[in-house]
Amino acid sequence: MKQEEKTLQTKLALANVLKKKMTKKSLSKITVRELIEECNLNRKTFYYHFEDIYALLQWMLEQEAIEVVQNFDLLLNLEDAIEFVMNYVSENKHILNCALDSMGIEGLQRFFVSDFHKLVNTHLKLGAKNLGVAIPEEYERFLTFVYTQAIAGILVEWIKAKNRSEVSYITPEYVSMFIRTSLPPALMAAAQNQI
Repeated sequence: MKQEEKTLQTKLALANVLKKKMTKKSLSKITVRELIEECNLNRKTFYYHFEDIYALLQWMLEQEAIEVVQNFDLLLNLEDAIEFVMNYVSENKHILNCALDSMGIEGLQRFFVSDFHKLVNTHLKLGAKNLGVAIPEEYERFLTFVYTQAIAGILVEWIKAKNRSEVSYITPEYVSMFIRTSLPPALMAAAQNQI
């Protein structure tokens, strides 16, 4: 077995145990010792791969959701990408609530922002290219910030909701419609020097 495969298997084993533990108790109550004992690893191996349990949590979430979404063709499948993430949030609500309890709203929002920044920026650049417009770099940064914050905020609100009826107005279709209908005019305004 190659070293890369072994590394991935070790990380996946730790992530699976963490996921299992998070269904029973909060992240702050889970110890490295519990994880390594269940995986038959030593402490040194854990810290070789991860700085702490929060780094393992971030890696796990990235592996399961964010990296998959980054492979979507966003112009063709924006709604699919958003729906995938929202379904992931629904299916893993206990894990994300555990993360919310440990990281706080701001911490979880920062996590989503850091992971969605590239995704949103890529979508924005592709949108400008398809419209045949060039936009100032500062405005591109601003739009990336606005849309990233919006998506991250929506996801955090979805996680915070005790039941789906509280946020029934938040749907993948509405989120993608918002982006699809608001982004082109914002890009065109920049191209026409209206900013």
